[in-house]
Amino acid sequence: MEPGNAARGRVLITGGAGYFGFRLGCAIYQKGVDVILFDVVKPLQTVPEGIKFRQGDICCLSEVEEALRDVICVFHIASYGMSGREQLNQKLIEDVNVKGTENVIQACKSTGVSSLVYTSTYNVVFGGQIIENGDESLPYLPLHLHPDHYSRTKALAEMKVLEANGAELGNGKGVLRTCALRPAGIYGPGEQRHLPRIVSYIERGLFQFVYGDPLSLVDFVHVDNLVQAHVLASEGLKATRQHIAAGQAYFVSDGRPVNNFEFFRPLVEGLGYKFPTRRLPLSLVYFFAFLTEVVHFLVGHVYNFQPLLTRTEVYKTGVTHYFSMEKARKELGYEPQQYSLNEVVEWFRSRGCGPKPRNYTIMHLVRDGGLLLLLVAVMVSWFPSAVAFSL
Repeated sequence: MEPGNAARGRVLITGGAGYFGFRLGCAIYQKGVDVILFDVVKPLQTVPEGIKFRQGDICCLSEVEEALRDVICVFHIASYGMSGREQLNQKLIEDVNVKGTENVIQACKSTGVSSLVYTSTYNVVFGGQIIENGDESLPYLPLHLHPDHYSRTKALAEMKVLEANGAELGNGKGVLRTCALRPAGIYGPGEQRHLPRIVSYIERGLFQFVYGDPLSLVDFVHVDNLVQAHVLASEGLKATRQHIAAGQAYFVSDGRPVNNFEFFRPLVEGLGYKFPTRRLPLSLVYFFAFLTEVVHFLVGHVYNFQPLLTRTEVYKTGVTHYFSMEKARKELGYEPQQYSLNEVVEWFRSRGCGPKPRNYTIMHLVRDGGLLLLLVAVMVSWFPSAVAFSL
């Protein structure tokens, strides 16, 4: 990313108030580029002087078009429905991930934005099947096989972004260049989506078992490695790099496949907790997640509780799927740095996380007991039909 004036060097980041978007914006600004963080909510952190925050919704085309005036590159990070109860809100997932991406593409063309870097996901090709050292030649998972709305809509959005590569710009000054990055699970100090949820389970005593094959392997990516990949991808869309990234997708991770639960062992033990030794079959945990989703469907409009796990989260954490970084290395110059969870542990420790006396109130008992009874009722009603089906 080259420094320059507003007309030459201004970039916009959708989802800029989120953990990764904010980190990316700060890194780009430090390179001397004007940065606009665009999001429907305000950042939790103080926006550094010189970086502009603009509140807006990617689901509103006019707001996106207005925000893209005098911008040369868009990093489209905003999405919805990645984990937990968010995965069960189909309408909002469709609106943000599909309609929002269509608006970003249309706004890029109408306002003359020449570069669009899309933050995709491994899930566009993965749906629970084992993948070992996969690469970008793998086809998209058929849309009807996606077990969750987030993965399906992210695949649709990526297709739209890559199809838009080469589209004529409305100002008659060239064409739109696009690419997509497919990151693994993001981690780093201050991550707001996955790690706090995991730590809350640990502190509430809910992390009592692991599941799946102990030899299963998955990928993770440190936030700063992902920042590096996005900056390199934007460079790869420029004429100075012969537009090498245009129309391309790239898997991005730390390049160190690891068992999901072993990856988090330093976090569990670093916070002073005992790592669980019980191991449950993947199929049993998947069935429990299915029942939990059924319960959420029945009572979610009254009590929008956080499922312990969703079905997608079960196979994403328990089924081997990792990918080669060779294409990103060769074409973008991506070289992931090595990180540990030590900085994450220290971040949570500095905020008072660790073993402490638990206050389990009568209200907690009534709430959890009610959900348990409903779960049992669903199991009882489902069991006869399941037996009949198997026969």
